[in-house]
Amino acid sequence: MSTTLDLDAPLTAKTVDLGAQAPTKLAAVGLTSYRDVLGYLPRRYEDRRALPDFGNLVDGETATVSGTVMSRVGNRSRRGLHVFRAGMTDGRGQRLTAVWFNQPWLEKQVFPGVRLILSGRVKRQGSRLELAVQGFEVDDDSESLSFNRIVGIYPTTQGLSQAYLRRAAKRLLDALPTLPDYLQRSILEANDLVSLDRAMRSGHFPESEEALAAALRRLKFDDFLFLQLALLRSRDPGRVARSFEVRQEYLDDFKALLPFSLTEHQESALQEILADLTAPRQMARLLQGDVGSGKTAVAAAAIYVVVRNGAQAALMAPTEILARQHFLNLQQYLFPLGVRMELLTGTLTAGERRAARERLASGEADFVVGTQALIQEGVAFADLGLAVIDEEHRFGVEQRRSLIKDLPDVLVMSATPIPRSLALTSYGDLDLTTIAGLPPGRVAVKTALVPATKRLEVYRFAWEQVKEGRQVYVVTPLIEESEALDEVLAATSLEADLRQILPSAARIGLLHGRLAGADKDAVMAAFRRHELDVLVSTTVIEVGVDVPNATVMVIENAERFGLAQLHQLRGRVGRGAHASHCVLVAGDASRKTRERLGALVKHADGFTIAELDLRLRGPGDIRGTRQSGLPELTIGDVVNDGEIIEAARALAERMLAADPELTAPWAARLVVELRRRSRAVMVREII
Repeated sequence: MSTTLDLDAPLTAKTVDLGAQAPTKLAAVGLTSYRDVLGYLPRRYEDRRALPDFGNLVDGETATVSGTVMSRVGNRSRRGLHVFRAGMTDGRGQRLTAVWFNQPWLEKQVFPGVRLILSGRVKRQGSRLELAVQGFEVDDDSESLSFNRIVGIYPTTQGLSQAYLRRAAKRLLDALPTLPDYLQRSILEANDLVSLDRAMRSGHFPESEEALAAALRRLKFDDFLFLQLALLRSRDPGRVARSFEVRQEYLDDFKALLPFSLTEHQESALQEILADLTAPRQMARLLQGDVGSGKTAVAAAAIYVVVRNGAQAALMAPTEILARQHFLNLQQYLFPLGVRMELLTGTLTAGERRAARERLASGEADFVVGTQALIQEGVAFADLGLAVIDEEHRFGVEQRRSLIKDLPDVLVMSATPIPRSLALTSYGDLDLTTIAGLPPGRVAVKTALVPATKRLEVYRFAWEQVKEGRQVYVVTPLIEESEALDEVLAATSLEADLRQILPSAARIGLLHGRLAGADKDAVMAAFRRHELDVLVSTTVIEVGVDVPNATVMVIENAERFGLAQLHQLRGRVGRGAHASHCVLVAGDASRKTRERLGALVKHADGFTIAELDLRLRGPGDIRGTRQSGLPELTIGDVVNDGEIIEAARALAERMLAADPELTAPWAARLVVELRRRSRAVMVREII
C-alpha cells in the first residue's frame, strides 16, 4: 500500500476496501473517514483464546462460548414476556439452551446452522444446561478475528455486526504503513510508552494481555496529553496583566485585625496567591479546601493587597444567601481597615442598585460582593484588579467570562473538595492551591447513620440539644432539579411533621428554593439571631451558611444525596465551640446504601470522601458548559488514570516551558494532532 494514504479521506473514496457498503454501514456509528475507523477502538475485550466446552461450564458463573444453532422456538410466557430459546451444540456432543428475553426480532436472525458466540450467566439443572444471554454475535467471521484470540468488543448498533467492524479495522491496518509518531523516542522511553503504530494495532487486535495493557496506556496518555496542552495553552501565559506590589506592612495590618492566626496551610496558600499577584501575568488559580478550612480569610488578604494598590476587587457567589454570608464575614476583616464595601444582589431596590453601580463605576467603592447581578448590564468597574469567584462550578462559562473580560487576576474558590485527577482535567487551566486540614478550634462532627424507623429517637435527641440552647438543621432532599414543587412539598410536609413530633415550644422555620430572596434572607437572619430553634431546609443551605450555635444536622433520605454533597451539608455544623452531630436518616435499608453512607461515618476528610464519590458516581460534567475547542477524552478515565494524568500534565508543562508556541521542529506533528483533536477553533478561557 502506498505510504501516502490520506487517513482524512472519506470512506466514499474507497481508497481501501473495507467491505461491502462500508460508507453506509459505518456511518451508522458516526465513522465517515479512514481516521475515524482507525480511532474507533473497542469499549472492552474478551479473552477467547480458549473458549470452554459446554460440559466444562460452572453453574452461576458468567461465560463466553461458541456453538451452532440446532433448533429454536419463540413464545410468550403467561405474563406476556417474549422468551426465545435456541438449542446449541459445541461440536463435541455437548448441548445447551440459549435463552433471550423480550427480543422477538431474534426470530429473523437466529436459524439452525448459524454459528453464534454467546456471553451470559450459566444455569445448570441436572443434565440440563441453560445460558441466559447477555450478549452475542453471529459468527460470520471468515477472517478468524472473532475467536482464538483476545477480541475487542466495539460500540455498535443494530444491523452492524462485531465481525464487520473487526474486518474493517483489520483491512485498514493491513493497508497502512507504519504510522508516524508525534512523540519523540526519548519521550516514549522516559514515560514507558510504546509507539503510536504499535498502540493502534494492539488496541484493535492485541496479541497478549501485556500488549493490550501497553497499548491502552499509550492511548490514554495521548488523550490526557492533548487535553493538558490545550488547557495550558488556553491560558496564554504571555498575556500581560498588571503586577501588584505586596508590602509587608499590608500583610501586617491585615493579620493584626484577624481574631485568629493563619494556619501553616493558610500561610502557604496565601504565599502562592501573592506570588501570582506580583507576577506580570494574569492569575488563574483554584483555591480549594475542605468545609471550614479558612479559604475566606486567605481570599480577604489578597483582596486587601489589591485594594491597597489602588485597584478594585469583586467576589461573585452563586446564591444570595451565600453572597450575604460572605459580605458579613468579609466586613469583619476589611471594614476596620478602611475598605469601602458594597453588596450587590437582585433583591436590592432599583435605587439601591443604581447607587451601588455608580460607586463602583466612579471608584468610590473598593470591593463588591454579589451574585450574578454583578455581571448584568449596567455594572462597570473603575479599575477591577481581582475577581474572586466562589463555588465556580455553579456558574456557566458565559457568566464567568462576563466578569473577567477586562483581564483582572482571577481566584476561584471551592469548598467542594475535588480529587486531584479531576482537578487536573476539569480545572487544568487553573493553578491548584489546596488548604489541607482545618483551623485550630474547629470541632470534629460526630456522624451517625440511622434507619428511618428510628426517626423519633433522632428528633428526641435534637430536642435535647435545643433545650441546652443549641440549634438544629433538618434537610430534605430535592429529588430532581426539575421537581421544584416536589421540593417545596417535601420541605413543607416535613415541617408539618416536626410540629407534631417536637414540643410546641420548638420554634421551627422553613427555607426552600421557591421562596423569594427577601423571604429567604429573613428566615436565615432569624435563625442566625436564634429566633428559630429548628430550620427545615432543602439544600439551599448546603454551602457557606455559618451559624456557630447550630450543632445538629439531620439529613432525611440521606441515600438520595451524593457523598460530597452530604459532606458539604455536614460542614454547616461544628462551626462553634460546642460538640456537633450529623445524623444521616436512611429511608433505604439496603446493604449497598449502608456501605455507601458508612463512608461518611468513617471519614471526616473531604478529599477522601470526594475520591470515593468520584468512584461511585463518575466525574460527570463538573464545570457546567463544556469549554470550547478542547479535545474530548476517548478512552482516558479520570477516575482510575491518576498516575497517567500526572505524567501527561508534567510532560505538557515541560513542552510548553521549552517552546510556549510549539513552533520548534520537534512539535510539528504534535501541533497538527492537537488541532485535529480540538473540536473547534480554540477559544481562550481563563476559567
